[in-house]
Amino acid sequence: MELFEKKRKLENLLSGLDGVAVAFSAGVDSTFLLKAAHDVLGDKAVAVTAVTGSFPKKEMETAKAFCAGENIPLITAEVDIFSLEDFCENPVDRCYFCKKAIFSRLINVAAEQGVTKIAEGSNVDDMKDYRPGMRAIAELGVISPLREAGLTKNDVRALSKELGLSTWDKPSFACLATRIAYGERITPEKLRMIEQAESKLAGLGFRQYRVRVSGDSARIELLPEDIGKIAEPAVRRSVTSFFHSLGFMRVSVDLDGYRTGSMNVF
Repeated sequence: MELFEKKRKLENLLSGLDGVAVAFSAGVDSTFLLKAAHDVLGDKAVAVTAVTGSFPKKEMETAKAFCAGENIPLITAEVDIFSLEDFCENPVDRCYFCKKAIFSRLINVAAEQGVTKIAEGSNVDDMKDYRPGMRAIAELGVISPLREAGLTKNDVRALSKELGLSTWDKPSFACLATRIAYGERITPEKLRMIEQAESKLAGLGFRQYRVRVSGDSARIELLPEDIGKIAEPAVRRSVTSFFHSLGFMRVSVDLDGYRTGSMNVF
């Protein structure tokens, strides 16, 4: 009953809009929000995606495929985040500068299509972590319907499953820049190394992972139940050999396992 009430509140929030452009990353939250918005608003709901170089290319392809399958217009916008010195220097509030630039661009691109309201997919659980980017979202007047409706990550997954969305059990994901230790300069080359390293883990069957980077060291986070698998001799040799070929001199596995925001320990 509680989940039903949250869903109804979300639908009421969306139905009160003249139209909306959903910031779409093809993740669990934004996919559900986009689907819900389109179900409520029809053609008055569109997707808008920033092409930044800080997300894997496969996510862009997933976004295009979803929108094509649902007959939802997808607007893309190029954002050169590597021209932002405040982003590349990687301070602890890096996410603020990145979100400010990205959403400013999305707002302008959506406005060119006659859409004046932008929505993003953060949920209630996101407020438990260090999220400086939320300040930029608030400053720009971007709305967060999932949070306003009181939906948690588990709620979003449950409702996504009910809607038949394949993302209902998709592993959590985040910008590749979140893998790099604060204070260490972010470059396109480092992000590509991380993308390739994580793609290797995915290819070996791991579903939830992070490759955290500090200098020339890579620290792998996996679900606790998967740590034994990566320690198997053949898997370990495959991983270390590939990571070394990318340029990582040291490769380790974090025995604490995967956890969101592990770089936010100041």
